[in-house]
Amino acid sequence: MSGSRACAVCGNELGLRSGTGRGGRPARYCSDACRQRAFRRRSVRHDDDPAGPLPPAAGLPRALDSFVGRHDELTRLRALLKSSRLVTLTGPGGVGKTRLALHTVAHLRGAASGRRARLVELDTLHDGDRLPQAVAAALGVGERRGRTGVDVLVHALGSGSVLLILDNCEHLAEPCAELAAQLLARCPRLRILATSREALRVPGEVVFRVAELSLAPVHGPDDPATVPHCDAVRLFAERAATAAPGFTLNTSNAHTVAEICRRLDGLPLAIELAARRAGTLPLGDILTGLDDQLSLLTDGSRTGPGRHRELAAAIDWSHRLLDPREQAFLRRLAVLVGGFDATGAAAVCTAGGADGEPRPQQVLRVLCALEAKSLLVRLPGDAAGAARFRQLSSVRAYALDRLTESGELHDTWQRAVDWLTRLLAPTADQVFVDQAGGAPTEERENLAAAVAHAGRDGDISYLRPALALARVRYQQEQLTASRALLTRILQDDTEGVLGGAALALATRAACRQADRAAALRFAEQAVAVERRGHSPAALANALDARAAAHLCRGDFAGAVADFAECLGLVVPLGRPRDTAWCRHHLAWALLHTGKAAEGDALMSLCLPLLRTWPDGGASSAALHTAGAIRLALGDLDTAEELFAEALRTVPGQSLHALYPLEGLALVAGEQGDARRSLLLLTAAAQARRRLDTEPEAAWLRQVEAAALRAQAALPPPARDAAVAEGGRLRWPQLIGHALHRDDRPETADPAAGRGDMSPLTGRESAVAALVAEGLTNREIASRLGLAASTVSTHLDHVRDKLGMRSRAQIALWVAERARVTAGRRPPRVS
Repeated sequence: MSGSRACAVCGNELGLRSGTGRGGRPARYCSDACRQRAFRRRSVRHDDDPAGPLPPAAGLPRALDSFVGRHDELTRLRALLKSSRLVTLTGPGGVGKTRLALHTVAHLRGAASGRRARLVELDTLHDGDRLPQAVAAALGVGERRGRTGVDVLVHALGSGSVLLILDNCEHLAEPCAELAAQLLARCPRLRILATSREALRVPGEVVFRVAELSLAPVHGPDDPATVPHCDAVRLFAERAATAAPGFTLNTSNAHTVAEICRRLDGLPLAIELAARRAGTLPLGDILTGLDDQLSLLTDGSRTGPGRHRELAAAIDWSHRLLDPREQAFLRRLAVLVGGFDATGAAAVCTAGGADGEPRPQQVLRVLCALEAKSLLVRLPGDAAGAARFRQLSSVRAYALDRLTESGELHDTWQRAVDWLTRLLAPTADQVFVDQAGGAPTEERENLAAAVAHAGRDGDISYLRPALALARVRYQQEQLTASRALLTRILQDDTEGVLGGAALALATRAACRQADRAAALRFAEQAVAVERRGHSPAALANALDARAAAHLCRGDFAGAVADFAECLGLVVPLGRPRDTAWCRHHLAWALLHTGKAAEGDALMSLCLPLLRTWPDGGASSAALHTAGAIRLALGDLDTAEELFAEALRTVPGQSLHALYPLEGLALVAGEQGDARRSLLLLTAAAQARRRLDTEPEAAWLRQVEAAALRAQAALPPPARDAAVAEGGRLRWPQLIGHALHRDDRPETADPAAGRGDMSPLTGRESAVAALVAEGLTNREIASRLGLAASTVSTHLDHVRDKLGMRSRAQIALWVAERARVTAGRRPPRVS
């Protein structure tokens, strides 16, 4: 045995060749490098005794299946392990904290490499006092020379560069925190990587939240060529292929796989358990079975931790660590499927402050505690707004089971319905509540869940939340869903709880679907109901709805009458926004009865306020109305400015952006730029086909007439080129083209693109023609239905464009244009 001595630093065998060290003593190190390492250790050691090295590592456990995704997390975590001495991976059970930690450490290089890592698994340890002994056992060191507890670990770790992995700390969070603090203070080159469902809260700790796997976009195409880039889908496909050899993603199953992963919130454990069912169940049955996912997602790996063999066990592990108040919150929050803030949680989780019940002032603290323990997820949002949370679907399913077992299900649902009803109270006396957003939109999923639950037993308390949900569906342009809900509401509201509000909304939804007969029927009923009531605001809402029904039937005179009565009711209420909105509606109807000047006067009163409307669609509609009126009055420059402002107001592609886009095309046509007009109209028509929407009939006729004029004004090559270019423009390029006229493409000869068009607009040409007939400004105004001042403005534009001062010159120019049109010689004006 004399030749089997080991190096005191690295443990390599010295053998007989190592000879003796300094002073004739037997050599203790295999090389000068190890001797220098030993010297450095002695210089920073806090113990008088020489510290022996840790026993050789047994090696980290090797995974038997592939590691999928998380490229960004791996990169960030490697960087953190180089710069931070304590990193804690947090996240819900089954999110993959342990797997990520082991995979990261196994691929480290340098001083913090996996060769110097030691794994301490704590899931089977339940006594915090035995934590130091458990860690020592995992490190393979024992008590010597009277050292016990933490001293054993400090002596073993010494000044060596070691990465200690403390796995599954949440049930021993406080003992783990104390141990980590002591070891890091006394072992200068130690690093700790912990996994826990909550942070350890040690000074210097860096908390790294392990998120769920990436998912395919909800509204994106589930194309098998693109969904594999989503980590959740890749994981399902790889695990399903082991359960059902030959399984691959294809056009027939990509959508179903993506939806399974969405339903499971991208939780790796849940996805793996679902993928195991691919060997016995069709994908469609797996998706359907997720309605009871805790029963379906079982039969995990027999060699893995018991808490990972089924999804319910993973959540139950966390549930047992909660105190009674936190458990009560967790189960009651399950009814808020759409997420919640502290106010909503307090309304649903607090039962009147009874003994043992959580009190409202404790709510935020409990929510933060549940989030810290990875049982709630904080939703991204405005940092200045109230914090909003949600439960993962698997956690919610578990919590709902606990809520049913507790006997609290009915009372909790009732509190949720009552809270949502109170939330809607501020909108009860609004005039135009159907166009309002706010809280109902944010709580739409909670509204849907409450309506589904409360309406089962004939309980009419669901009616107001149901009407709010129908409004949300209407605002989201889900008209069929809105009308279906309204049909149910109208059948159940036998006592007239909602008055004419549901009928007014049904009117608007029917108008949007061009169901004109139903719209007018609902509108007449709404007005009749509200005339018997005592609410001016409710009657104004019903009249506004009936006016909309008249508009969609082309009865502009009837619309003007209803809008005027509505305005008369709203003005005394002293609500500036409602008054402005009503004036805007009346101005639009007046425009179509030939009273553009009256409409313009109304818009000058209401537009400044409507410009500040928080809803981009509403403010854009007002700007479009103002632009259409200025267009009718011949003020092309102002009309163009208003249409452009409206287009900038609307974020993204929507029907609200199409009206001002078409308005800019009409202005271009009136300005004589037929090519630009046709290009924009072609692109707008293509966008309408994509969005499956048509404009109002009167506006459509105006747009179609402008398109015909532009086509007639252009030679066939220029016309075809404009149509082709308009069809190629995608939305961002189209908006840029519409708003930046200087950037628009031109033909080599601008005049060639416009053919023989007049520099005058249509209205200016009409004024010039009547001047040529010898009419005065007042007579022209009477003939065209304009104000005399408007005619004077048009005449000034004609003089400026033609460079003429006298009416006689204008008459001569008109005569020359007529001869050119008839094929005679080109005009000459001296």
